[in-house]
Amino acid sequence: MPFRSLKPLHWQTATHQESITARGARLFGTTEEQFTSWRWQMKNQITSADEALRVLQLSHSEKEAFFELKDLFEAGVTPYYLALMDPNNEFCPVRLQGMPRLEETSDRIGVADPLQEVGNSPVKEVVHVYKDRVAFCVAQLCPVYCRYCFRKRRDEEVGLHFNPRIVDQGIEYIANNPNIRDVLITGGDPLIAQDGTLENLLSRLRAIPHVQILRIGTRVPVTLPYRITEELADMLARFHPLWINTHFNCPEELTPEAAAAIDTLLGRGIPVGNQSVLLAGINDTAERLKSLFEGLVKMRVRPYYLYQGQTVEGTAHLRVPIEKGLDLMRTLRGNTTGFAIPQYVLDTPTGKIPLSPNHVVGRDADDVVLLDLKKNHWRENNPLGSYVTAHPLPTAQKQL
Repeated sequence: MPFRSLKPLHWQTATHQESITARGARLFGTTEEQFTSWRWQMKNQITSADEALRVLQLSHSEKEAFFELKDLFEAGVTPYYLALMDPNNEFCPVRLQGMPRLEETSDRIGVADPLQEVGNSPVKEVVHVYKDRVAFCVAQLCPVYCRYCFRKRRDEEVGLHFNPRIVDQGIEYIANNPNIRDVLITGGDPLIAQDGTLENLLSRLRAIPHVQILRIGTRVPVTLPYRITEELADMLARFHPLWINTHFNCPEELTPEAAAAIDTLLGRGIPVGNQSVLLAGINDTAERLKSLFEGLVKMRVRPYYLYQGQTVEGTAHLRVPIEKGLDLMRTLRGNTTGFAIPQYVLDTPTGKIPLSPNHVVGRDADDVVLLDLKKNHWRENNPLGSYVTAHPLPTAQKQL
């Protein structure tokens, strides 16, 4: 499928326009045909400062972090995603997600497993928090090792990527639990596997009578869009109802290549949603979130969740105060299309907690008093009844 009309990269001038594919092929001394091979991309992941210096002017923090952090959380970036980065700005929002920084060594409260997934896994790599659904962590490899990832701990384990024994145990557990109707296939990134490996997994899950919905969590449309081939999409479409959730965090990631990957999925009837993480310096302004969410809707991707960043170790410099997140959501409401606004949530070991600005002031006799989008009070006549008496709102009269 052809890419959409060319637009300049976020750091390019309007007079100097070059696609990511053309730029990447030039920088890495290869052909565009080879550059668009997902296998070539994974084989040529950037994992060291010397490799990154081919494209970027690395800061002291970035150079040192490649060495300081190599035993804590490995670096790995596809040539495609590296080509998205501003070569001269260490605070480029794409670089902040993919390049290690020395700030990762200073985190007072960060922990290895903030969601206590290990304790919530009755068998290895099956996270069972909600009664009717599980996260099945079949993969370990990723196109990009995002610096805020809440599963950094998996980087230390070996042999997790589509391990046959782990997959067999997980499928047996799901098959023996009839309450499980929804399986999220995640990792790592499960699309970093051969089509046949994925097809085998999906076939086995689809054969379980009580599994109604299959979901795949993947960042490949963002970090390795060439992986979304026509053949892959055709195969995935055989397992409907199948949903894909991807993970765009900033407007700079909404490239023509990414749009083409999304089109390939949508063309097979595969719904695509997006989960973003609220990240300091990357998307923590109303303007940037609005641009991201409206860009996603334009690509026909539904903004689904905006996550509060987890207290995973090494991410203090990327965390945003929850109060700021609430202010951002309050600002977005009424300033863009309603379905372009995701639900702001905090994930916890017991499930997701919605973080929503409260527009309900309270009750004043037969009126419920609310705060409208212009911060004026609105009275909605809503007479008392038995439910209201049993579940009272705070009294609003004294607040007016």
